[in-house]
Amino acid sequence: MKHCDVIVHRGDSVIQHGHFNNRVYIMKLAPADIHDIIRYADDLARKEGYSKIFVKVPESSVEIFASDGYISEATVPSFYRGSEPAVFMGKYLEPKRKEILDATVTASVLSDAFSHAGERQTHTVPDGFSLTHAHAGDADDIAILFRTVFPTYPFPIDDPDYIRKTMQGSIRYFLIKKSHLLAAVASCEIDTENQNAEVTDFATGPLFRGRGFASLLLHAMETELKKGGIRLAYTICRAGFRPINTVFAGAGYEFGGTLPNNTNICGSVESMNVWYKNL
Repeated sequence: MKHCDVIVHRGDSVIQHGHFNNRVYIMKLAPADIHDIIRYADDLARKEGYSKIFVKVPESSVEIFASDGYISEATVPSFYRGSEPAVFMGKYLEPKRKEILDATVTASVLSDAFSHAGERQTHTVPDGFSLTHAHAGDADDIAILFRTVFPTYPFPIDDPDYIRKTMQGSIRYFLIKKSHLLAAVASCEIDTENQNAEVTDFATGPLFRGRGFASLLLHAMETELKKGGIRLAYTICRAGFRPINTVFAGAGYEFGGTLPNNTNICGSVESMNVWYKNL
């Protein structure tokens, strides 16, 4: 999985770009940088031949991006400190990229997920298993599990050093183990300033699937986030993958929208769904 795009800092903003995802992704947008970043992303995309620019912006800045050709694709209300919505926007330098290839599959997955909306779920860890926070000593096992589950991924999560580095930052990993064997993992990236968190990186080993471990991990993360004063959890998950969409709908998440052909994950560039929940 050693292909990953580079991350660069410009002003107070953070941008990922490269041919692996064939896009410019404005990961963190500082308000003072907006006009410069729009120009920079455009120049970069044209110079490198990328087909998409992707950004998450406060609702108050949507018009600036829309006037430069960006399209609103998903919205998460109450994203910034429980008050201002975030809008996920895309700009396409190749029109074909905005066509969702498996539109019927994506629609069927969503329909199925909605039918499970808000289902009551058990949050009991099965006998013989434990649910814990990860620490640096778990990084090798986490990287191996990610490598097993994700043939490709937009960040180098198969690298134990990357896992350890992110643990020292704003990402918390949660694990389910059977004795010393890692069964499942998920993570949350906490934005303390804006009081939100992205819940992501759900992976269950092939031997342990079908036990509801993703739901257990999600519930554990939400409990922890609430205690820490986080108001909102959200995710960007594979639009064509039924189980994970069902997990979020079942846990009471609202659907925010679909990002066409957004992310290189599990072997190809896939469309992604945005789900969110006020905690």
